[in-house]
Amino acid sequence: MEPRVADNPERSRFEILDGDEVAGFAEYHLFGDEIAFIHTEIDPRHEGRGLGGRLARAALDASREHKLSVLPFCPFIRGWIAKHPEYVDLVPESERPRFGF
Repeated sequence: MEPRVADNPERSRFEILDGDEVAGFAEYHLFGDEIAFIHTEIDPRHEGRGLGGRLARAALDASREHKLSVLPFCPFIRGWIAKHPEYVDLVPESERPRFGF
């Protein structure tokens, strides 16, 4: 079964599931029309398979779909956006210098 990403709003995080197991997550705080990503983690048993990138892409795509501005406090999400400049537009222009964009 292909890993899949699901929003778990009760825990304020996107989770990447490998079968029935949570292989990783990206925690967020949602307020108004902004989503602040604060921590991303992949279980060491699942590292090296590109799951972090899949998780970041899905979380940012969902943010775009819901018209949320992204505040990438999490170093992983911030670094992923830096490598994929097509997502920089999600970060408010006034906040981009704060995050190095």
